[in-house]
Amino acid sequence: MELVFPEIGHKQAAMDYRREHVERGEAWIHGSGGLLRYEDYESWLEKITTAQTAAQTGWVNCSTYFALVDGKIVGMTQIRHTLNDALLKSGGHIGYGIRPSERRKGYAAQMLALALEKCRELGIQKVLVTCDKDNVGSARTAMKNGGVLEDECAEGSGNIVQRYWITI
Repeated sequence: MELVFPEIGHKQAAMDYRREHVERGEAWIHGSGGLLRYEDYESWLEKITTAQTAAQTGWVNCSTYFALVDGKIVGMTQIRHTLNDALLKSGGHIGYGIRPSERRKGYAAQMLALALEKCRELGIQKVLVTCDKDNVGSARTAMKNGGVLEDECAEGSGNIVQRYWITI
């Protein structure tokens, strides 16, 4: 597995990845920098490229990557370079998601390990990863990568979020 920053040459593969989530009825693609909100790959690519160094007001700089296995996009991850109050409560430094047809193959743990290396390169020494309490797979992924549960907090909707810290 390798993490690569999206390029124009990934357009068809990215839109196929997006389509698979839509066909599964998923309302969000975790770690994708909002790919689901864009019908136009080029606009999304421009947005995530800009977000690396010039975040929108109220947001933080972040880097979005495809996780490739044998050239196929199996997942995506987004690394937030810093935390604001909202990300400190729910969201954390790293968001990640796996393509529906590629889940339960161990890719999430590999992808998170590679994302932690990217965090190290950014100078982030302590990384926050969050997940919904009922997302047992994501909690296991965080713990496999050294995550230690700090606490749980309720969102406005009543959803419970677990907060894991990983020291690099």
